[in-house]
Amino acid sequence: MKATELRQKTKEELGGLLLDLSRERFNLKMQKGTGQLLKPDQVKKVRRDVARIHTILKQMASA
Repeated sequence: MKATELRQKTKEELGGLLLDLSRERFNLKMQKGTGQLLKPDQVKKVRRDVARIHTILKQMASA
């Protein structure tokens, strides 16, 4: 997900998206632990999306 797309969302939408991504991250970690993970690069993408959302939320708070 691109940062420009995320900046157009409200804080509530970002919070919901962050919750969804956190759940997905947990599920991917469980799949990795049990050896069922088909796309290992997905973990990295989700982790970076979570970081992007945290960054944008902090920018919104300071503005």
